[in-house]
Formats: sequence, structure tokens, C-alpha cells
Amino acid sequence: MEIRTAESEAELHRCYPVMVQLRQHLGEDAFIQQVQRQMEHYGYAVAYVEDRGQVCAVAGFRISECLCDGRFLYVDDLVTDQSHRSQGYGEQLLTWLTERARQEGCSEIGLESGVQRHDAHRFYLGARMRISSYHFSLNLRDA
Repeated sequence: MEIRTAESEAELHRCYPVMVQLRQHLGEDAFIQQVQRQMEHYGYAVAYVEDRGQVCAVAGFRISECLCDGRFLYVDDLVTDQSHRSQGYGEQLLTWLTERARQEGCSEIGLESGVQRHDAHRFYLGARMRISSYHFSLNLRDA
């Protein structure tokens, strides 16, 4: 088992079949283009767990800073392949992200999780994460 950050387009293509399980609205080409744009402009990175040549879990993340939290690592996306869930890959990836946050001088790690994702919530709570706020949004396409 190895955790890597995707550095090439080929690695992003390898991560797509897992990521699309969370981000189902993105086709593969759109995923690659958006990730590359976010990497270039926003410091986004993709980490993945590979075991025996297969991508088992993927996380998209970025380092940021704000007045309320200081420097933090934000996890935009975290998903384990359906056929590899409950085998420790997500836990290993979250541990890796936590260590990366420490190395980057972050004071915390954060993420958002859809209200319907009960299994994910159990996972995050089991990892000692806490529910610290509500997220409010306004869809500007509909407003």
C-alpha cells in the first residue's frame, strides 16, 4: 500500500474511476480539466492510495488560510472505491492528510459532507472529527 499525490494527467485518469463515485456529475474529460485548473490556480492536489497496482481511495485537498481558522488543510473530496470500503484505505488516507496538514503548519483539517452521507459521517466522527458549523449556500443559477 502506498499513498501518492497525482503529478501527471495519467495519474488523474487512474484516480477518476474512484472519484466519480463521489462526483458523479463529472465526466472524465471535465474532471481532468477542472482538476488541472484548480491545481494551477488554487493549490488543489489529489492524493490516492494504491494497493497492488489499483487505486483504492482518492482525496482532493488544498491548503488555505482564513481569519477564523488560520492556516488549514481543506479536504474537498474523499472517497474510497466501493469494492474496497471498510478495509482501512480511507482511514490511511485521512491519517496521511492529517500528517500533511501538520507538515504544512496547519492548525486544523476540515471538510464538508452532504447531509445524506451517514456512513461518511460515522467515519469522520470515528476519526475524532467534530461537527463544527453549518454550511449555507445559494445556488446562483436558480436565484
